Amino acid sequence: MGFMSKILGGSQSRTAEDYVELNLDDVSASSADAAMQVHIAEVSGQADAIDIKDAVYDGDIVIADITRLRTEDSTVEHIVDELRQVAHEVDGDIVRKGDDQMIITPTGVRISREKLGQRA
Repeated sequence: MGFMSKILGGSQSRTAEDYVELNLDDVSASSADAAMQVHIAEVSGQADAIDIKDAVYDGDIVIADITRLRTEDSTVEHIVDELRQVAHEVDGDIVRKGDDQMIITPTGVRISREKLGQRA
């Protein structure tokens, strides 16, 4: 399984142990210098959507795992609609990858709808 497949794909449940902390000693900029962060979120209810909205309003990108929500539950569509509205308000972008993941971006960040290496 490739790097991006581990982040964005797969039907397996993920835990904190699935992520590896990389040694960033060779990188000159600290996280305090970063203008934007990428957050990973697990959405299991409405309260989790609030944290995602706050991060996007603050100018950060969020990759949200929504597998804990039941797809037939109206809560999923309500949360998706709320996050879609936030992306629209900040002139960001939002995509839903299958039934299990979403990416929400802030102002000035667009998500390509084409996979790398798939252009004609």
